[in-house]
Amino acid sequence: MKKGLINMLEYFTVTITPFESDRRVSVLLPKSYHTSEKRYPVLYMHDGQNLFLDEEASFGVSWGLKDYLEQSDLEIIIVGIDCNREGFERFNEYAPWENRELGQRLFDDENLTGGKGKEYIEYITHELKPRIDEKYRTIPDDTAMAGSSMGGLISTYAGCRYPNIYKRIGSLSSAYWINQTEIEAYIKERDLTGLERFYLDIGTKEDTSFINHQVYIDSSQAVYDLLKEKVAHVRFEIIEDAVHNEAAWRARLPEFLGYLYEK
Repeated sequence: MKKGLINMLEYFTVTITPFESDRRVSVLLPKSYHTSEKRYPVLYMHDGQNLFLDEEASFGVSWGLKDYLEQSDLEIIIVGIDCNREGFERFNEYAPWENRELGQRLFDDENLTGGKGKEYIEYITHELKPRIDEKYRTIPDDTAMAGSSMGGLISTYAGCRYPNIYKRIGSLSSAYWINQTEIEAYIKERDLTGLERFYLDIGTKEDTSFINHQVYIDSSQAVYDLLKEKVAHVRFEIIEDAVHNEAAWRARLPEFLGYLYEK
């Protein structure tokens, strides 16, 4: 462990009140945090266990955000919220709308309906964010959200639900197809003028379960076509040969974060 880095990553446990579920929250501070009085933008991210350290990641490889932030000049606070790892409950919490047929088809479980994502975002917005803004030196009105796969879907929903709060959205390898009809309709009906920047991407080899890469590409293309008409700065990348895992998302950190926080 390099000197000083141990203080960059902090942990605490919260109860996500609508679900009565305890969850770990990780907070990655910029390297200047303890030597300055500055305030910082905040980026909220999902699947927090996979963001910072390889030894904590579900499949042994993380996004590498701790190393990235330590080595870069980007000064933001990153808040990672662990996903619910009880069975396939992650599906329920990251899907804003119900999709009973797909949940059963994906996991052969009639309890996987989706639809808890709205309550999850309400919790982050009205309970977790105020706590973070009180505990840390944040810039409360400079807040972003990002995630991958279903984390991209729920981040996109959050940006549409609260565009004047989550002003920058990152959506990597998004599983929009889980709620395709609903997310497209929601984008169309919402006033998104508060959104400042939106980054989305997809790989050409993102095959998961019975969903092939073309479904992923077409799904994200449809969302991009709607967003570009409503958000001033939107970037959509189709990444050649990119697959659906943390190593692939780690490789895209410079483009993703560089665009969201472009000066």
